[in-house]
Amino acid sequence: MRFGLFGSTQVKRGDSLDGSHGFARFIDYNVEAEAMGFHSSFVVEHHFTGFGQVSATLTLLAWLGARTTTLRLGTAVIVLPWHNPILLAEQAATIDLMTGGRLDLGIGKGYRYNEFAGFGIPMEEADARFEESLELLLKSWTSEERWSHKGRFYNFEDVVVEPPAAQKPHPPIWMGAGSQRSLDMVAQRDFNLLLDQISPIDAAIERFAYFRWRVEALGRPFNPYQVGLSRGLYVAKDAADRDAAIERRIAARARIDALAQRPDGKNTASLLSFDLGDAVRDGVLFGTVDEIAERIGRLHKAGIRYMLVTDGGSGIEGLRTFAREIIPAFADPEDATLATAAE
Repeated sequence: MRFGLFGSTQVKRGDSLDGSHGFARFIDYNVEAEAMGFHSSFVVEHHFTGFGQVSATLTLLAWLGARTTTLRLGTAVIVLPWHNPILLAEQAATIDLMTGGRLDLGIGKGYRYNEFAGFGIPMEEADARFEESLELLLKSWTSEERWSHKGRFYNFEDVVVEPPAAQKPHPPIWMGAGSQRSLDMVAQRDFNLLLDQISPIDAAIERFAYFRWRVEALGRPFNPYQVGLSRGLYVAKDAADRDAAIERRIAARARIDALAQRPDGKNTASLLSFDLGDAVRDGVLFGTVDEIAERIGRLHKAGIRYMLVTDGGSGIEGLRTFAREIIPAFADPEDATLATAAE
């Protein structure tokens, strides 16, 4: 298996020094993770939370790229309906170029109502904005000649987008998906897939298996390393410590879900489709070393080979324990970096 990081950092409002320390701790955490052999770090994009989730994702990744040498730099996900696609293409290509081709661009449509409301963008426009933005993003990276575009949301006249990305024809595209409709879309476009950290393990396995079937039905070989499954990680001392961490996790997710829900209560996003308590208790990698290894073993048996872990509260010490005591049992012997770091 291959392991990466997924997540965010949180900073307090009203104290810029504390905020800078929050970001500095995040960078140090990732730098040490690279030394442990972790393959990647996927960073969220969220706005208007009130508790400091990452908003300027590409800016943070640019700084992380300058502090690392091998770590893949991922977005999970950039919400296309909120971004000028040409500016996004330029910024992403610049990071890719300056880091020697280490960018993995995860994209999505967005699912939190408060963010669409904050930007003054109707959620009903998310699909159409996503499609037009994606078309322009890919065209920006692959067109050598000047071009123009007149669309529903964007108009561009006689443009050529620069700089070119280091990876050809463009940085790998990852797309977050959970519903069968969204999984079909990812398979049809031959993108990489990001599976969320909220679903129960059985649901995550079902989605993985469905996506594999769709890719193979389209006549393409399936590569399990093109599917990243994120899970919350907390290395607990004992059952009581584990259970307390799970309850904190449920409370934190409830706060996020409240931001995501529409005023009419009819947000149909797959991230909100499960009972919160059941999904957290069954879906996370919270527990002792043996309990976490057993859950990863279930996922490995199902064919999952790329996992992204997000810090559930055990911090760098928990990640060190994970790398030292759990990863060696699952590390891909062909991944020399990870195998060496785990020894």
